[in-house]
Amino acid sequence: MAVKIRLRREGRKKTPMYRIVVADSKSPRDGRFIEILGQYQPRGGENAIALKADRVNHWLNVGALPTDTVRSLLRRAGILKARHEARLAAKLQAAAVVLPSSEA
Repeated sequence: MAVKIRLRREGRKKTPMYRIVVADSKSPRDGRFIEILGQYQPRGGENAIALKADRVNHWLNVGALPTDTVRSLLRRAGILKARHEARLAAKLQAAAVVLPSSEA
């Protein structure tokens, strides 16, 4: 079962509102989903994106693939940058060499 993080359209005509959901890739766009991760309102101005960052990171860790649009929204929200920096810091920490202390 391939799991995707994608948009689900809601809202009235001419006033779209999208929920960012985790769903099976074979289910329809507005069909069944596993979990709601947040919402995106394209006409919302500054508060257009609201996400649960911890749940997004959980689903990315277990292998869920975001669609191109969701990937750009995650990038705008700063989640992908924070995730990259945390993974890079862990990699550098693991590669760091411990120097012996020189006590007299």
